[in-house]
Amino acid sequence: MWNWVKRSGGLVVCALALSGCGGGGGSAPTTSPSGVTSTPASAASISGQPATSVVAGSAYTFTPTATGATGSSLTFSISNGPSWATFDKSTGTLSGTPAASAVGTYSGIVISVSDGTSSASLQSFSIAVTAAASSGTGSATVSWVAPTTNSDGTALTNLSGYHIYYGQSASSLTQTASVTDPSATTYVLQNLASGTWYFSVTAVTNTNVESSASSVVSKTI
Repeated sequence: MWNWVKRSGGLVVCALALSGCGGGGGSAPTTSPSGVTSTPASAASISGQPATSVVAGSAYTFTPTATGATGSSLTFSISNGPSWATFDKSTGTLSGTPAASAVGTYSGIVISVSDGTSSASLQSFSIAVTAAASSGTGSATVSWVAPTTNSDGTALTNLSGYHIYYGQSASSLTQTASVTDPSATTYVLQNLASGTWYFSVTAVTNTNVESSASSVVSKTI
């Protein structure tokens, strides 16, 4: 309908509107559905810090933390997984025990997750398989000639035993075995790791006077 408004100078026609008539017209209000909230679905995500080394013969395991859209089912995948390990597609767990033959570095490993709509991946990582420390694998029999005189030429009457110094460097004999039998002339050293070992012997009196060391001999285990 129309409103006719009387103003000086004549009649002014104004359209009926909530904002009123005259100067400075406003805008009509707008409406929107009430009670409706829009929440964007969460994208898939994955995190975790996998160990980057393992000793051969020891167990390795890593399980990432992952999330996806509410109510979605997560599926994991892996690229460049090491041959000595297995991968669980339902949990993302990478696990295994590398053998001695697996010593080396396995690079470019990538674990990913998908919720059916979106996907995410961990940063590429490597796992270095290192050799286990050698256990005792051999023995060496050290022999010597028992001394009979002191350095001044007098008879040796108070011999109490021997010290055997040994190691894997001729200039660093860091390990010691004590022989408390003065009549002994041989001694077997057990549980020596593979490699070359060096040995030297000294005589010891019952007053703890120690002779100069013998020449260094060696054996490869």
